[in-house]
Amino acid sequence: MRDIIQRFRDCRLLVIGDLMIDEYVWGDVDRISPEAPVQVVSVVREDLTLGGAGNVVNNLRALGAQVAVAGVVGTAADGERLIAMFTHLDADCRGVIQEAERPTTRKTRIIASNQHVLRVDRETKRDISETSFERLVSFVEDIMPEIEAVLVSDYNKGLVTRDLMERITAAARQNGKFVIVDPKGLDYSKYQGATLLTPNRKEASLAAGIDIVDSDSLAEAARRIMAAAGCANLLITLGKDGMALFESGHPVYQIATRARQVYDVSGAGDTVLSVLGLALGLGASFQDSIVMANAAAGIVVGKVGTAPVGIDELTSALTSTGRRFPSKHHPLEELSALVSDLKRRNKKIVLTNGCFDLLHAGHVQLFAAAKELGDFLIVAIDDDASVRALKGNGRPVIGAAERIRILSALDSVDAVVVFASDELETLLEAVQPDVLVKGSNYQSAQVRGGDLVARQGGRVALIPISEAISSSQIIRTIKNGQ
Repeated sequence: MRDIIQRFRDCRLLVIGDLMIDEYVWGDVDRISPEAPVQVVSVVREDLTLGGAGNVVNNLRALGAQVAVAGVVGTAADGERLIAMFTHLDADCRGVIQEAERPTTRKTRIIASNQHVLRVDRETKRDISETSFERLVSFVEDIMPEIEAVLVSDYNKGLVTRDLMERITAAARQNGKFVIVDPKGLDYSKYQGATLLTPNRKEASLAAGIDIVDSDSLAEAARRIMAAAGCANLLITLGKDGMALFESGHPVYQIATRARQVYDVSGAGDTVLSVLGLALGLGASFQDSIVMANAAAGIVVGKVGTAPVGIDELTSALTSTGRRFPSKHHPLEELSALVSDLKRRNKKIVLTNGCFDLLHAGHVQLFAAAKELGDFLIVAIDDDASVRALKGNGRPVIGAAERIRILSALDSVDAVVVFASDELETLLEAVQPDVLVKGSNYQSAQVRGGDLVARQGGRVALIPISEAISSSQIIRTIKNGQ
């Protein structure tokens, strides 16, 4: 599996589906409109991200794959904006067709004072024009010999029709390529000829007309879907219960979830589709591909928002004895993206920093209390050189890599970052914590960076320490043979 992952960058896939923009409008509410009994939202900021099939493209590029994207957007500003976003990702946009008088799908979520108050959809579900259809099919047929697999991301917006699926599967069959579909709607018969369908539990229940509540109903739902769609392979994702693969002529292959903590399931289906496409396109078996996709899903639901999975993270998740950092580790230079996603969802960020060399009960108490002050706890640890400068020769007794592993095992800790002592200001500027936490052995005025946090709108919190315990004391005790 590691060999397959390292070859992701050599794999070229085609993503075809409904392309859209996800817009987030953040604001404050301090009054009711005099015109109607509704809140007045004072906008603070707006964010735009790739949605729909675009998030599959984003996932694939994060894994190093080469991607061609196909779909239909409008000719107005949003259509141009989507193409620019794909171009920025270095994706092949020749298959993105612009259709006059067709709006580009935009989903606007308005979040005010920590509440999701409204969603506004700008879209149409009408079929694309005949001209757009023929241009799209022509592109798909021309590029098919150059790719390893086709990923169809259907959001039921008028693009993925029975006619389009017939042309896609015919071209794929002629060139010996996989077609993997993330389906929508109730009629799966339009996906005839696809290699693999990947509905989640709810989607499978609706399509099969049966509530999936146990292994028997799961098997019956799979039987009905495979018969209706005429497909030989079906993967049903089951959330916390993992995944179940059904292959004609084989017993069901079910695996448990790989997630320890779940923060956000947004985009998990896109991640599964992406990894399946890469693995199968590079010759992995269905079962190995499912294992890799399941590991990737376990990583992405442990993140906030539709953050993609990286190659190192996936390799680490599949290598229980490997030396790579676990997924809770975030390099300092990548913190801004994480923080931006957290703040976009109005998550309250708590930061605590220290050496944390030889973790003890006092540290565990500190982390648990810190986590209660917000939604997301980032623990920043001094790198080995900084610990040595602070504590003297012979320290740290536990290196940064192992300290990360230990901290990542704690449920109260959401992310771990390593920094040098002279990078504290850079760290605080990247995180912009709502709360900076230290133990009560400090005075507020003594907390380094406290003034910067206050200028950023945050505060310093001191956690009471009830036990006289320290790493240095424990180390001295051990050295003295006591």
